[in-house]
Amino acid sequence: MNAVLVNSYNVADQARMAAARNYIAWLARVVKPEIGARVIEIGCGLGNFTRQLLDREAVLGVETDTDCLETWRARYPGLESIAADAADLPIEKLQRFRADSCVCLNVLEHIEDDRAALAGMAAVLPPGGKIVLIVPAFAMLYGPIDRHLGHHRRYGKTALRRVAEQAGLRVSKLRYMNCAGFFGWWINARLLKLEAQSKAQIRFADRFIFPIASRLESVVPPPFGQSLFAVLERP
Repeated sequence: MNAVLVNSYNVADQARMAAARNYIAWLARVVKPEIGARVIEIGCGLGNFTRQLLDREAVLGVETDTDCLETWRARYPGLESIAADAADLPIEKLQRFRADSCVCLNVLEHIEDDRAALAGMAAVLPPGGKIVLIVPAFAMLYGPIDRHLGHHRRYGKTALRRVAEQAGLRVSKLRYMNCAGFFGWWINARLLKLEAQSKAQIRFADRFIFPIASRLESVVPPPFGQSLFAVLERP
């Protein structure tokens, strides 16, 4: 199997999240069973998640920010890369990579025309190919941090299903994740009015919350959460 992976956001925030090793490992446990051996990481950023993909057959990074891409190339000199925008993918180039799945981690919300972005990802896949998404959930949580991160939206299940179907995709899995993070994000957005998560908050959550939450949610999917996890298929 092959895969396309999308993962990009503000550089400073990427640097802060690099220390959240338990969170990144949690994402890997959720994502990797759905992807294949040849991975295109679109919006590869600084490469926080790329390390989780080094057991794949091949990885190709795609990033619009040239400074990020320069850092990524230095960290992973043995991997291929292309400078391109996730909203305007070089379809023919990516098709030659023979990917059969895509992963989009906390990126789709940054793209104004999310339907076109999903359609572009689908276009590089063969029939039966997968797109794995993690996106921020619940419009009610939208606040200063979202604006600071450049989020156009947070998603509900209905909205995500609708845009996926408009892009010609079938939803095979759709569930919430990070239930504890829902409350933390609400406090930051609605009470504290913060524009960014602090390093201390990230370290605390990564050390004490994510290890427990990830175990619990692997047994019982939560009824709500900070994020939505979805697996889409190209018919």
